[in-house]
Amino acid sequence: METEPSENPAEELLDVVDAEDRVTGTARRGEVYARGLRHRCVFVRVRDAGGHTFVHRRTATKLLYPSRYDLFVGGVVGAGEEYDAAALREAEEELGVDGLPAPTPLFSFLHDDPEGHGSWWSRVYEVRCEPPVRPQVSEVAWHAFLTDEELAARLPKWPWVPDGLAAWQLLAAREREGR
Repeated sequence: METEPSENPAEELLDVVDAEDRVTGTARRGEVYARGLRHRCVFVRVRDAGGHTFVHRRTATKLLYPSRYDLFVGGVVGAGEEYDAAALREAEEELGVDGLPAPTPLFSFLHDDPEGHGSWWSRVYEVRCEPPVRPQVSEVAWHAFLTDEELAARLPKWPWVPDGLAAWQLLAAREREGR
C-alpha cells in the first residue's frame, strides 16, 4: 500500500516496526511521534562534484526538531514504501530537483532519540547532485554546500538534529575505517 500525499504531515501513514525492522502495523505520523512508536527513516548525504556537502536548517514548522540544522535530506518512510524509493523521493522533494540518480545505500542503524521521541530504523544513503537546487520552502529555511573544513568548524557550534548527527558520526567513523 502506498502512502497518500497529505497536506497535513501528521496524517501521513507510516509502518510501525519492531526491533528487527519487521512491520508490525501502521499508524499516522502524529500518533507515531506522540506515542514514540518505532518506524523507518532515510538519511541522504548530498554532495556536489567538488565533494561539498549539502547542509540545511529545517523550517520552524517541522513536527520534530524545528529550526535545527541537518547534514542530510530525508525523512520518514511511508507505509508500504521501500527504503530505496523513500530515499530518492525525499532527496528530490527536499532539493527541488528531478532526475537524481538512485541514492547509494551505505548502512542502517537503530536510532534511540535522546529527546524522548522514541526510536526509528534509519538507512543512510549518498547521492551526487549538482547545483542549482531549489529546496522545498516548507522543509528548508536555509541551505548551502559546505566543504569538510566548513562543516568541521560548524559541528560543535550549530544546533543539529540528533538523528542526523548520529548518522553523520557513524558515517564519519566508517569512512575513517575505510568502509
